[in-house]
Amino acid sequence: MPQSDSSPSLLRFRAVLAGALVALEERRSEINDLNVFPVADGDTGDNMVLTMRGCLTELERLIEESGERSLDQIGRDEIVDLVARAALLSARGNSGVILSQLIRGAAEELVSRPGVLVDPVLIALAMQRAAERAYASVREPAEGTMLTVMADMAAAVSTELEELEPMEADASMTEQNERIAALLEVAVAAGEESVRRGPELLPALKDAGVVDSGGYGVVVLFAGCIAALRGEQGLAVAHHVAPARSSQPQHESTTFRFCTNFAVTASSDRRLEDSQHYIALLEQLGDSVLVVGDPLTVRVHVHTDEPEAATALFDDAGQVSRLDVADMSAQIADRDRRLGGEVETRARCGTLAIVVGEGVAELYRSLGAQVLDGGETLNPSTYEILAGIHSVAADEVVVLPNSRNVFMAAQAAAEMSERVVHVAQSSEMQAGLAALVGARPERSAAENATEIDRLLEGVRCGSVARAARDDGEGRFAAGDAVGYVGEQLIAWGEPGATLSAVAAALADGTELLTVIAGAGAPIDFAGVAALMPKTLELEFHEGGQPSRWWLLSAE
Repeated sequence: MPQSDSSPSLLRFRAVLAGALVALEERRSEINDLNVFPVADGDTGDNMVLTMRGCLTELERLIEESGERSLDQIGRDEIVDLVARAALLSARGNSGVILSQLIRGAAEELVSRPGVLVDPVLIALAMQRAAERAYASVREPAEGTMLTVMADMAAAVSTELEELEPMEADASMTEQNERIAALLEVAVAAGEESVRRGPELLPALKDAGVVDSGGYGVVVLFAGCIAALRGEQGLAVAHHVAPARSSQPQHESTTFRFCTNFAVTASSDRRLEDSQHYIALLEQLGDSVLVVGDPLTVRVHVHTDEPEAATALFDDAGQVSRLDVADMSAQIADRDRRLGGEVETRARCGTLAIVVGEGVAELYRSLGAQVLDGGETLNPSTYEILAGIHSVAADEVVVLPNSRNVFMAAQAAAEMSERVVHVAQSSEMQAGLAALVGARPERSAAENATEIDRLLEGVRCGSVARAARDDGEGRFAAGDAVGYVGEQLIAWGEPGATLSAVAAALADGTELLTVIAGAGAPIDFAGVAALMPKTLELEFHEGGQPSRWWLLSAE
């Protein structure tokens, strides 16, 4: 914005960023559902929102800390450098990283012309530099994507400048806003046409019957800037709706599971100048590789099955931070459900439960939790948990580890995640189910974790399993039933008697007993019901868990 008027210009810059963010939020789900390139992962809108939100958050912090200082006193270079760095560190996925480079390119142009009025001419130059920077960041640029859209928008405003009269330095704030908004209208019109033309340039889009999600997101962003400059509500931009179909074009990246993003800050004794070296190493682990930034800080994006190997490449180069790992197979499944008509709402807080057994998973889903398959041993890696956290449609997350062996990995994932994440003290799947009823989507993760932990204190758990080997003390043989209350072995022998003993141990002072049958349980529901104490209300479920014949919980 114009550098005269000082503080009002800074506040106007904030308003424009906020307008862009509001617009992206408004069309966020629509942008997500359009995504099919380079992989139909369904989070382009999320990634662009996170990038812009990071910029706005840092700018608001600067404004708050600046006190009465004007834009002149702070300095344009400090402001644009802060926003460019915030975009880099907040970027996620291909779309977020490329958007960060658009912002960085524009920032470079603004900084290179200190004291020059931010008028239509400088806006046009900044857009051109943004397009060039974004193209340079991608090793194999694809036409028909957000790169093309930005280049077409920049070309349109440059042509428009030939017809415009120069803006007077003493123009009023209203006049300045309108002149800039009018120029951006030209950019948006060109962007919409470029978006519509995208499927002719990129076969993957045409095959799927969609436009490019990132390109559409860029147009939406600029439309939000216009609305902010004019103080208007809503966007004068056509909607693009993805077809309701579950079959999407297959791309090479679908062979890799995790969309992995992280920042690297150079060690004090070295600089991160050789990005091509790291790109070559990352391409041995996956594809869709981006390494962008400056010699002090880079942002890394890669699709891979080995997130830990990707971060390990930078162990000697600097400090890895802002790690974000998304399970793309889960994103594709979520996208298909949305396009099939399921409504997705974004809560303040969601829950991730680590489970095994499809029946158990369905029980958790019925209570609103996102589930992560922990495998037969219920022991997922830190990176799998981090990807699970990313998949929860909420700003904050509570993780239910449901195994003592998972606590440390869950805590490590919570510390790595940039979301607010709390790990509850659930050490058994049946206990987590009983306590999950205390979670509320409108509460914070801290509040929900506290309530879940409180309810867990009132849940007693037991289980019956098939002995894998003979007991060293001669109490039971391999194949016998063994029964536990908590971690204490209390009964063994024949399945019915062992189950009855565990139920009786849990029954004291209890009104409700829940029994979840596992795969291959040797007694059916009627037989289980006959073994239960008559004073108890029995709740029975088929869980399908492979390692325990029955899981029991008493409340």
